[in-house]
Amino acid sequence: VSPRWAMLLVIFFTRTALGFQFQSIAALTPFLVAAFDLSWAQVGLLMGLFMLPGVVFALPGGLLGQRFGSLRIVLAGLGLMIVGGMVGSYAGGFGSAAGGRTLAGIGGVLVNIMLARMVADWFRGRELQTALGLMLAAWPFGMALALMLLGPLALLASWRVAEYATVVAAGLALGIMALIYQDPAGAGGGEAGRPRLNVPARVWALAVSAGIGYALLNASVIVVASFAPSFLMSGGASVSAAGLITGAALWISIASVPLGGLVADRVNRPRLLITIGCLLAAGGMVCIARAPMPAVWMLVTGILLGLPPSIMMALLPRAVRAEHLATALGVFYVLFYLGMAVSQTLAGLVRDLTGDPAMPLLFAAALMALTVPAVALFWRIQARPDPGDAGV
Repeated sequence: VSPRWAMLLVIFFTRTALGFQFQSIAALTPFLVAAFDLSWAQVGLLMGLFMLPGVVFALPGGLLGQRFGSLRIVLAGLGLMIVGGMVGSYAGGFGSAAGGRTLAGIGGVLVNIMLARMVADWFRGRELQTALGLMLAAWPFGMALALMLLGPLALLASWRVAEYATVVAAGLALGIMALIYQDPAGAGGGEAGRPRLNVPARVWALAVSAGIGYALLNASVIVVASFAPSFLMSGGASVSAAGLITGAALWISIASVPLGGLVADRVNRPRLLITIGCLLAAGGMVCIARAPMPAVWMLVTGILLGLPPSIMMALLPRAVRAEHLATALGVFYVLFYLGMAVSQTLAGLVRDLTGDPAMPLLFAAALMALTVPAVALFWRIQARPDPGDAGV
């Protein structure tokens, strides 16, 4: 196995641990509600607290990566995930659980940003979209493992033991990353000497436009994952059937995302592929909401969602110099986390205002369609020559 694919395997395992811890609240919700007498609003807040720190810490995390190097920041982030998970597993109430979740979320932000940079360092210009697709698939893979394992573990032992399993996963990731991961030759950790915000204006514009597109894409997906089960149940599906259908679509996306990256690398027409992929996925979401056999359209949409993500993730690494990439990814992820934090609230508001369980899915379709003009803006900025940053 070549070194870069071995490093990608390490990155995949680390991001799996990230998704595993993120999904732990959803997997253990019945146990937490019973243990702490939580409201559903409090449950939702515990879920969101893993994402909300990204709005504040994504850009500082990128700057720290620019200064200290990706590996050190990933190890620090995994350390915070371990501590936060331990606080959560020993929590005596909602307040301490929220504190642990927030701490783990801060660590998760640092890990998430730097893993993308690590992949870009190893695969810059060579099979980048395939590698990014594999990295992206690790997140839903970890989420699916949490849904499969943590509930049964809580039944066998306790919810605290199940929550502690996320600590073990983060600890294993930290050990593997510390012992095995190496930066590629020429990818100096602190190449900029010190963190700085004074990157060229064009880099800021590229990061913002790409970040908006990526936020819209992921917000669309998370709204479907969150509201599809209740929509299916409104049509007569049982709780277990609705969960099974949604879970099957998630597993399909785990395979389709890296395959989409492979197709993108082979075809090498990113503009055409991302436009077709986003519009077809948006159409699939409309069909879930309005066409017969919504379960079938859920599975079809899971396949269609495989094409855009890796192309989206490759936009900045291909357009921005290596010395500016950590800062650009920080801006990129600020917008990503903001979109993830507010999209579910807006989708729920749309349902409350209309009373239609299909409206969140139509809202998700609109978000997916809006990804196309956001990426078109990125390409327009990228096409403009900038004398002050000619190499970008």
